[in-house]
Amino acid sequence: MARIEIELDPVIRITTDAIGQPGQRVFYLQGQDDHQTVTLLIEKAQIQTLSVGVEQFFNELDQRLPDLTPVSAEYVEAAMRIEPPFDPLFRIGELGLAYDADRDLACLVANEILSEEVSEEEAGVVRFWCTRSQLLALCTWGSELASRGRPLCPQCGEPMDPSGHFCPKKNGHKH
Repeated sequence: MARIEIELDPVIRITTDAIGQPGQRVFYLQGQDDHQTVTLLIEKAQIQTLSVGVEQFFNELDQRLPDLTPVSAEYVEAAMRIEPPFDPLFRIGELGLAYDADRDLACLVANEILSEEVSEEEAGVVRFWCTRSQLLALCTWGSELASRGRPLCPQCGEPMDPSGHFCPKKNGHKH
C-alpha cells in the first residue's frame, strides 16, 4: 500500500467535530486548503490532549519569541462544523506540533495509527499549516465539543448513560 502524505499549506479552514449522540459520537479532524478537504478520525481524548498541548506550545513560543502578536481563540460555532467529504482518510495515532517563525504558521501533524495492517513505513501523515489563531480556535472549540458528552459519575469519574451506569465505587450497583 502506498504511503499517504498530504501537506495543506496553508489551510483556509481547520476544525474538529463529532457526529452522533453522546456515548455514540465519532470525532473528526478536518482541514481544507484551496484544492482539497482532508477528514481524519480522532479520539475525544486526543482532542482534549491537543488542547492542553497547544496551550503549553503557545506558552513556550511566547517565552522564545516574546514579540509575537497575541492571538484570539474566538470562533463561530456554525463555521466549526465539518463539511463533506465525511469519509476519513485514516485514524490518527499521534499528533505533533511545529512552528515556522518566518511565516508565523503553526503545523499540526497527524500521523496514522499503526496496526497489523499499517506499518510505520506505510503510515499516512497529514500536515495542517495554520495560523496560531486557527489552531487556538480549533482547540477552544474542541474542548467545548468534548465537554458536551455524557455527564461524569461523581463517584468514579466514568461517563454515565441517561439510564445511569454500574459504578465500580458502589460495587456495581446502578444509580
